Amino acid sequence: MKGYFIPAGPGEAEFTEKRSRFLGHVRPAASEEEARAFIDRMKKQYYDARHNCWCYRLKDGPERYSDDGEPQGSAGLPMLEVLRKAEVSNAVCVVTRYFGGVLLGTGGLLRAYTKSAGDALRAAGLAQVRPWVQAELSCPYGLFERLRQEIAAAGGAVEDLDYAADVTIRALVPEESLEGLARRVTELSGGGVALRPLGQVFKAAAV
Repeated sequence: MKGYFIPAGPGEAEFTEKRSRFLGHVRPAASEEEARAFIDRMKKQYYDARHNCWCYRLKDGPERYSDDGEPQGSAGLPMLEVLRKAEVSNAVCVVTRYFGGVLLGTGGLLRAYTKSAGDALRAAGLAQVRPWVQAELSCPYGLFERLRQEIAAAGGAVEDLDYAADVTIRALVPEESLEGLARRVTELSGGGVALRPLGQVFKAAAV
């Protein structure tokens, strides 16, 4: 199955443009019901705002957006384009605007909503959902940081750590990088540490 990106967690961002206050929120959403529920929560929380614009994008599902009273095409669609360009699915974004009394114009609104959605997505971070090989290694503390860097360089992610006499690292590694990473672990440890594959999983890991 082909991999895809999702928000790694909740993300929030805020900025002011010509006295208008923009609050961006991004959340993971596995279904349309989940996305709609989050939008409703934001509308209730920011009931006194002039606009609560939103969009969501689901893997193998619909894409939806709303300008919520802003000029057509100036808010919801630019926000959705942020998710599209980042190739992010299963995500919902709401940008709340408290009007500051100064008109921004369509171009200004488009830039502001794009920035707010982008800032919130960056705050959330990304996780990649794809096939991974779960692997494990135990190493001396002196090698730990270097081996963690090698896992990251191979496109992998540390899943869990166990500190005892040695450090046991459980990691998710792209299948295509497994052989090369195993060689690097052997080289760096002088043959004293081996990377042990545990099996394949399909799950999200922060990138």
